[in-house]
Amino acid sequence: MPRWEHGSAERLKQAAMELFEEQGYEDTSAVQIAQRARVTARTFFRYFPDKEEVLFADADALNETLVQELRQTADVSEPLRAVTRTLAAFDWEKLGSRAVQRRRGAMIASSPDLLERELIKQQRLAEGLGDALRRHGIDPDLAELAANAGSQVFRTAYRKWLEADDDTDLATMTETVMSLLGTIVPVAGRSETKPSSRGRRRTAATRLP
Repeated sequence: MPRWEHGSAERLKQAAMELFEEQGYEDTSAVQIAQRARVTARTFFRYFPDKEEVLFADADALNETLVQELRQTADVSEPLRAVTRTLAAFDWEKLGSRAVQRRRGAMIASSPDLLERELIKQQRLAEGLGDALRRHGIDPDLAELAANAGSQVFRTAYRKWLEADDDTDLATMTETVMSLLGTIVPVAGRSETKPSSRGRRRTAATRLP
C-alpha cells in the first residue's frame, strides 16, 4: 500500500463518509477506511482512536473555542441571548459546506452509537457554556438553565439553517427560533397562587434572562 501521509486526516474523513454511505456505518471497519484513503491502518489510528471519532475529530476543539468566546463576551446581562449569540456568531461553514454538514448529520442520526456520542458532546458543550456564565458571576442555576436552553435553541436554528434552500444567515435563523421560544415561555413560566382572604392575588410570570 502506498505511504501517502500528506493530508491523511482529511482523506480519512472523506473515505469514512463515503464508506459509511455506501455500505453503512456498522459494516465499515477502520481498516477499510484506511484502505480507501490509501494509508496504513497504523496511520488511521495515529489520527483517530476508533472509526466513530472520524466524525467527531474536531468536536472538542470546537467546544473549547465556543466556550472561550463566551468567557470573553463583555455583556452577559441576558445570559440566554449571550449563549445563542455566541453560538450563532461562529463561522460554521469552516467545518464544511451545508451539504457536507447535512451528510454528517444524517449519518449520525442513522446510528444509535453515533447519536449517543453526539449527545454527549452536546452536553459537554452546554456544561462548558454554563461554567463560562458562572465565571461572569451569573447565578449557578440560572447559568445552567441559560446554557441548556440556549444550546437547544441554537441546535434547532442550526438544523433549520442546514435544511434551508435560501441564503438566510444562521444568526437570523437563531433569532427566529428565539421568537418561537418567547411564545411558549410566558405559558410555561406562569405561576398561580391561591386567593387570599383579601381577594385574588395577581399571578406573576417568570421571565427568562
